[in-house]
Amino acid sequence: MVSDSDLKVVVIGLGYIGLPTAAVIARTGAQVLGIDVSAPVVDTVNSGKVHIEEVDLDGLVSGVVARGNLRASTDIEPADVFVIAVPTPFGENHAPNIGYVLQAATTLAAVLKAGDVVILESTSPVGTTEKVRDLLAQLRPDLKAPGKTGDGADIAIAYCPERVLPGRILVELIDNDRVIGGITPRCARKALTFYRRFVRGACVTTTARAAEMTKLTENAFRDVNIAFANELSLVADAMGVDVWEVIRLANRHPRVNILSPGPGVGGHCIAVDPWFLVSAAPAQTPLIRTAREVNDGKVAHTIARATELIARLPGAPVACLGLAFKANIDDFRESPALKVASDLAARFGERIRVVEPHARVLPQAFAGTGARLIDIDTAIETCPIMIVLVDHDVFKSVPLDERATKLVYDTRGIWPDQPAPAAAMAEVRLAG
Repeated sequence: MVSDSDLKVVVIGLGYIGLPTAAVIARTGAQVLGIDVSAPVVDTVNSGKVHIEEVDLDGLVSGVVARGNLRASTDIEPADVFVIAVPTPFGENHAPNIGYVLQAATTLAAVLKAGDVVILESTSPVGTTEKVRDLLAQLRPDLKAPGKTGDGADIAIAYCPERVLPGRILVELIDNDRVIGGITPRCARKALTFYRRFVRGACVTTTARAAEMTKLTENAFRDVNIAFANELSLVADAMGVDVWEVIRLANRHPRVNILSPGPGVGGHCIAVDPWFLVSAAPAQTPLIRTAREVNDGKVAHTIARATELIARLPGAPVACLGLAFKANIDDFRESPALKVASDLAARFGERIRVVEPHARVLPQAFAGTGARLIDIDTAIETCPIMIVLVDHDVFKSVPLDERATKLVYDTRGIWPDQPAPAAAMAEVRLAG
């Protein structure tokens, strides 16, 4: 492969994974072109700015754009390495939709040449990388595709899923181990050479199918464990027991590590990827399916509990704290907090006030409801009811004396010292 300064890389998709990946590669000195279908995203990146919130990403993008190592476009160009980082949502009946992946492959096929490496990073159903190979072989019969011919191949195709945590993406893109699955061993080695340019973690090679299933397995494992915690919270509710105390005590066992429950599971990965396994092997995945149903069902339970609390103070303003799918980020994809808050807004209209420090305006889901965005200080001053949906640090910083008289439904367990609703109701009546 060519030297760092001469290496040309195209990253297709400039979202939460694509843009950080493009910037990290550009930092090595490679010439990186980011492709996106959104002209505003392209213009933002070319101005040295970012359209997503991620720790230190703005400074990195600004630097590599200024040095000429990263630029963006809506049009594909020839390169040495193509990285596909586009969404893979699910459709009707949770069937995976790889349409964006195949469209990306179609786009790059026009400029593909002998010696190029194509890497799929999008979380995908098992067999997707082979479908990319088959599509490229169909579109470019002049190039020998790997695994299609016994006398070598002109291009290399591999799968290497991201495994990063929002808020730590730039660190984990470099430090985390990578699983690199090739259509053939030679493809895996070609992709390995590329990742060793910027990854400090171990790079382990395998087959494309094994790498695809590894990514789905990681997220299904986490989903099942979260489902246990969420189901435990339902049991605790029914029995009148503090689930947070139960978990703290149970985790004192040396071989028990129960996760924290919440209002559901969000994000593009954990809330979506297990369905890819269920869709591929429905008869063999009853546990994975049940975990998905438990976590999705927790949203309805949270709405019901919040509605009961809101009914205790008719007409009073209600603060919904948080919309993101996890703490301290601006990512609302598949967010249970967003689903709960928007449902409450549809039910209670202008009584609902939303506190989300990572949003400048309310998402479209709140259109026409009368709900409005406020800051945490205004919520403390004006809202006697608080529904904690996300454990942002700014919410954790609110001391007891500022919320002692509030009616609180804490779905994240950030305020273990909060008085019970009955005691808070007494305080509210006395204050009135």
